[in-house]
Amino acid sequence: MIQQIYPQVQHNYQFELNKDMHIAAAHYIPHEDAGKCQKVHGHTYFVNITIAGDDLDDSGFLVNFSGIKKLIHDRFDHTILNDHTELFSDKDPSFFPTTEGMARAVWEVIQRELDTKVNKPKCVQVFVRETPTSYVVFRPKQKEEQQ
Repeated sequence: MIQQIYPQVQHNYQFELNKDMHIAAAHYIPHEDAGKCQKVHGHTYFVNITIAGDDLDDSGFLVNFSGIKKLIHDRFDHTILNDHTELFSDKDPSFFPTTEGMARAVWEVIQRELDTKVNKPKCVQVFVRETPTSYVVFRPKQKEEQQ
């Protein structure tokens, strides 16, 4: 069993769902400052996805856990992250497959799917641990209310 303490994200939604998973994947960072990480190498990433919302769907779920796993685990597990060119780039540093880039990419995939749901849940945080001592938290910026 995976047991982890995560940074908390503040929100005003009634429901908060968290899904944990391990993803075995390889990557390389296409920049000279990455040192030995310029070479292809792998990690067992630990990913936690936090989804929040006020309304449940017709089946009583905020989001079905199995759907989250299919979206992320089935997509990235046992792949080379750099090969996911719809999410990562070897040219734009904002889209390198770093831990930060992985957290952003997971959020994008999840939120794109959530936007199709009638109950409109929101992915409020993605936690990605790359090694036992290093992790990144991605939280989308909240849109400022229009005046």
